[in-house]
Amino acid sequence: MTEHPSYGDGLAVVTVTYFPGETLERFLDTLEKATDRDVQVVVADNASTDGAPERAAERENVQLLSIGENVGYGTAANRGVAELDESYGWVVVVNPDLEWEPGSLDTLLEVAKRWPRGGSFGPLIHDQDGTVYPSARLLPSFGRGIGHAVFGKVWPGNPWTRAYRQERTPVERVAGWLSGSCQLFRREAFDSVGGFDTRYFMYFEDVDLGDRLAKAGWLNVYAPSAGVMHIGGHATSQASAKMLRAHHESAYRYLADRHRGLRWKPVLAAIKLGLTLRLKLETRKG
Repeated sequence: MTEHPSYGDGLAVVTVTYFPGETLERFLDTLEKATDRDVQVVVADNASTDGAPERAAERENVQLLSIGENVGYGTAANRGVAELDESYGWVVVVNPDLEWEPGSLDTLLEVAKRWPRGGSFGPLIHDQDGTVYPSARLLPSFGRGIGHAVFGKVWPGNPWTRAYRQERTPVERVAGWLSGSCQLFRREAFDSVGGFDTRYFMYFEDVDLGDRLAKAGWLNVYAPSAGVMHIGGHATSQASAKMLRAHHESAYRYLADRHRGLRWKPVLAAIKLGLTLRLKLETRKG
């Protein structure tokens, strides 16, 4: 692992906002009960105009970083982390459309200290009805990825989707990658790989980061003893076609980065065509 500055034991939360609405207030209210520790919050805002980030910044422990344009999730998260001094050795990168369960962040920190080689830690994420989101998965491969993409919606129980999503009884374990909607990072690990790859505007930036952390010798640890509830935000619902396009572009970039050379070009060309056709079908339905 690459040597980096010695970080302190301070705790910070970086949340990326884009028209977060009322969810941001609830996020911050529940965060107060998620840990007994002092926590510094950086709101990295991608040019919202709903006033929510400014209202949040009225709180004593909240700093607003106004980026001025929508630079995407990973880039905004990186800029938020860069605002922190070296006293902060633990950083949570998280969406604002989540509610923290009481004590959940302290529980996540307890898990982290049991895994000295852990670079990222993800809590159990559930919807309002209690449905558990499969937030700790295997890394995509051509076989699993294509099978999941082709059959995921028409045959949810197909073996490729089940293998990829790792839907089983939640236990503390190492995963290929963790959902970027809520991750606790050991600052040393996050900085050792340069944080999120800024080429990903949205989607797959968490898959890519999990892969790079593992290759650098860190572990991605699923910690279901800590829980958060996903409420659902306002941002993606405003531009579903744009988000679908971003998802397909990011999926292709992830695979293309990892399958270089002439022998992969025909396969990648076929995948690109398939993703283009799938996007046309899905946007037509909308």
